[in-house]
Amino acid sequence: MCGICGLLATRPGDKVDPHVVEGMVRALRHRGPDDQGLAADASGRAVLAAARLSIIDIAGGHQPLSNEDGSIWASQNGEIYNHAALRAELSARGHRFRSQSDTEVLAHAYEEWGLAFVERLRGMFAIALWDGPRSRLVLARDRLGIKPLVYGEHDGRLGWASEIKALLAAGFPRRLDPMALHDYLSFNYVPAPLTMFEGIQKLPPAHLAVWEGGQLRLERYWRLPVGAGHLEPDTERDALAGQLRGRLEDAVAACLVSDVPVGAFLSGGLDSSIVVALMARLAGRKVDTFAVGFAEDSYNELPWARLVAKHCGTRHHETVLSPDIGDIIHGLVAAFDEPFADSSAVGSWVVAREAARETKVVLSGDGGDEVFGGYVIYQADRLASFYRRLPESLTARWLPALARRLPASDAKMSWDLKARRFLEHGRLDPLAAHGSWRMIFSEEMKSRLYGPHFSPARHDSLDLLRAIYNDHPDPDPLNRFLAVDTLVSLPDDMLTKVDRTSMAHSLEVRVPLLDHHLVEWMSCLPAEVKLRGLTLKALLKDAAEGLLPKAVVHRRKAGFHVPIPGWLKGELAPLVDRQLGIPNLARQGIFQPAYVQQLIQEDRAGKANHSRNLWGLLMFSLWYERYLDGG
Repeated sequence: MCGICGLLATRPGDKVDPHVVEGMVRALRHRGPDDQGLAADASGRAVLAAARLSIIDIAGGHQPLSNEDGSIWASQNGEIYNHAALRAELSARGHRFRSQSDTEVLAHAYEEWGLAFVERLRGMFAIALWDGPRSRLVLARDRLGIKPLVYGEHDGRLGWASEIKALLAAGFPRRLDPMALHDYLSFNYVPAPLTMFEGIQKLPPAHLAVWEGGQLRLERYWRLPVGAGHLEPDTERDALAGQLRGRLEDAVAACLVSDVPVGAFLSGGLDSSIVVALMARLAGRKVDTFAVGFAEDSYNELPWARLVAKHCGTRHHETVLSPDIGDIIHGLVAAFDEPFADSSAVGSWVVAREAARETKVVLSGDGGDEVFGGYVIYQADRLASFYRRLPESLTARWLPALARRLPASDAKMSWDLKARRFLEHGRLDPLAAHGSWRMIFSEEMKSRLYGPHFSPARHDSLDLLRAIYNDHPDPDPLNRFLAVDTLVSLPDDMLTKVDRTSMAHSLEVRVPLLDHHLVEWMSCLPAEVKLRGLTLKALLKDAAEGLLPKAVVHRRKAGFHVPIPGWLKGELAPLVDRQLGIPNLARQGIFQPAYVQQLIQEDRAGKANHSRNLWGLLMFSLWYERYLDGG
């Protein structure tokens, strides 16, 4: 696991200053505190660098690494789980290796198979590779977007990095991208390929970026597959569950490849619990598990995590999050480089910090909701198909009006919040309804939010989701919704959260439920094995029988939430008043101070729950202050 970065001089005859790249890699030291390295092309045109967290081949894995004659250099952030098998195959073809590092395998694999090398990789990765003889730069990102990679061109240089802060350290400009802001307000994160910095982009998952001949091109090397959409009539439920369990075991076993001990995050939900249960069987030792909880009862999942830990015989570690979270918030702003307002990042930050005190590597259950069909929103999607058949007079007027009269609640997953969102958006077309239930600021709210002197790039943020939904050939709406979430919110929200909060503490997180072999197999199964009636994760629950206590397998979906509504009215109220007060907003000149004050007052009076909106505005204001005002 590492942080990678580098620069390429795009103008003929120009050279890269290695000292600038040294400054870039210093900005990534938290991702790799064990070692740092640079490699410069003989011409001086390209410089690759890496900050290394030593996990595999601790002594010999110094990056960047090259092929035999030094003509091809590679650096990577991530882990290639099948590197031993690839090394054996390449050795049989005449390649000579100096280390046991998975990164060295990349240089030889590219030398042997060209750009198709990436299709042979099993793991999580962001790769930078320089081909000297061809004067070709290759950037690659794993299929699901587990590991990040950003890039941009400025002043005759093409730069790349694991995090934006490294490009800023190289002098890339700090300009707000209005389109990215518009999408951020919609989702509370910035979806790829944009970043909040104009001129800096995210490399999308499953893509290569290839620079040669003075041109940069993007190539997609993998797509989420679609199966026949049905099962053979004689396929038994138990047989299918057994197949899934075997694939889960294979994915977990692959993620246990390490030269250091491997622990696990344990929330008490089904995804992390089944990972821990399989890990405890396969690891050959007592596993360390880590959980975070809250004083607020409706948010606290520690009793469930404790139950699973006892059942699996793990060495369990618990932390109760203190409401004094000011330092955590500022840490998040620094770690993410762009505004990020998924509030569960607070809990992820704390559990990563605690785990990093005991180990360098943990497994997590992230991705299970997207792969197996676990979000409550999928139940809403299915119910909406019946809701749309009701008389329009009822669904367009009376029921939404009733929903708006429901009292606001600060409890986690409160029924009033779910009911309000469903009744207000359930009659929309399937994709619009799905997207609207995830939306933070609607298009109408954003029109009221923008200040008179700010000109955003106005567009419908749902168009990004709609393009994926319409392009996915599966006829079942659920599988199309799963594709949308797998390709957008999974990499840009969930996996971004995991990467930044863990790497800020020099901790590697592996996600076996996103093994691409497992994802491909599940993607090809019909929707009814994922959502059976209104039962979420139906097939995964079948596979978990006998591995976990029945109470864990069949408990109601809870999710990992943070008590932000109460904090915004309590401990964080002074910070909200300062950052979202009229003087500060007027100075920034982006949002209407009066409208923001209205949202604050309605939230504090209990007239509406605007906590997600206010949290998003708060995180943006803190980001703006740090990166644009202070940058």
